[in-house]
Amino acid sequence: MLEVVGIRKVFTSGIFRRRSIEVVRGVSFRVHKGQTLGLVGESGCGKTTVGKMIVRLIEPTAGRILFSGIELARLDPRKLRKLRPKIQIIFQDPDRAFNPRWKIRDSLAEPFKLNRLARSREIIDRVLELIETVGLHPEHLNRYPFELSGGQLQRVALARVLALQPELIVADEPTSSLDVSVQAQVLTLLKKLQRRFQFACVFISHDLNVARWMSDRIAVMYRGKIVEEGKTESIFGSPRHPYTQALLGAILVPDPEAGRTGRVASLNHVSPEVNLEKAGGCSFQDRCPHAEKICREEEPPLVASAPDHQVACHRFKDLVPVQANVTGKVCFL
Repeated sequence: MLEVVGIRKVFTSGIFRRRSIEVVRGVSFRVHKGQTLGLVGESGCGKTTVGKMIVRLIEPTAGRILFSGIELARLDPRKLRKLRPKIQIIFQDPDRAFNPRWKIRDSLAEPFKLNRLARSREIIDRVLELIETVGLHPEHLNRYPFELSGGQLQRVALARVLALQPELIVADEPTSSLDVSVQAQVLTLLKKLQRRFQFACVFISHDLNVARWMSDRIAVMYRGKIVEEGKTESIFGSPRHPYTQALLGAILVPDPEAGRTGRVASLNHVSPEVNLEKAGGCSFQDRCPHAEKICREEEPPLVASAPDHQVACHRFKDLVPVQANVTGKVCFL
């Protein structure tokens, strides 16, 4: 369905002294039909930029993005327009995703009109079907965006995406601006709709518990690179990269009597944001408590540490896998 091969993105800034920042550095992964890949990491690691490159809101500097065998970067505007309905994105902030002057019915009708998917008299029936699919009532169609709650508006955003019957959805922190109880409702709906329509999904999140619940596979990003990737149960059950171990060890368990076993040493306080000007070697070496000379001199490749599990760490064989500091279930309070 989706194959990302070595994509890179370099941004430049400044007028007189041009400065380049490589925010995505050789990211590769695959997502199959009906599958969800969770792309996780701290703010500034480049995960949102990856999502925007997939839907071609941003053009990659290098690398390939293939959708059903078609290389997206090589498509001319006309061919891209025909393919775009199959690849959709859900943004983080639903308040900014809608025209405040349009009623909800107008926003849901727009995809049908732009892509000529239905006749005028058929559009209202399709819009009614969509609003009911996401668990809202027909009376919501006559309201403006500011008259809906954040959870209701994100449901409308999901309905608008489904109007085009996409085969791939990039969900960029789709519930981070919502209350926890509302998050659970929206995420449950997203999983239900994925089972029904079998679309592939790239789920971008900084919330590891949510990513674990939503994803079949997890890719952990740090400073523009994937440092660990594998099946969700493998990443959470036996994380091998020190950065992944630190992230999972920091998760709070909703049980006051639960111990915090398996935590790694505190990380050095260095900005996790991408920096093209830093010295070579492992991108994590200046924060890693296990760094050695080779870590400062050579960048580790992404290699198999177990069946269907990859890690980019020179010392993963020497480090004892830790148990993630999480319970068996995701708890929505």
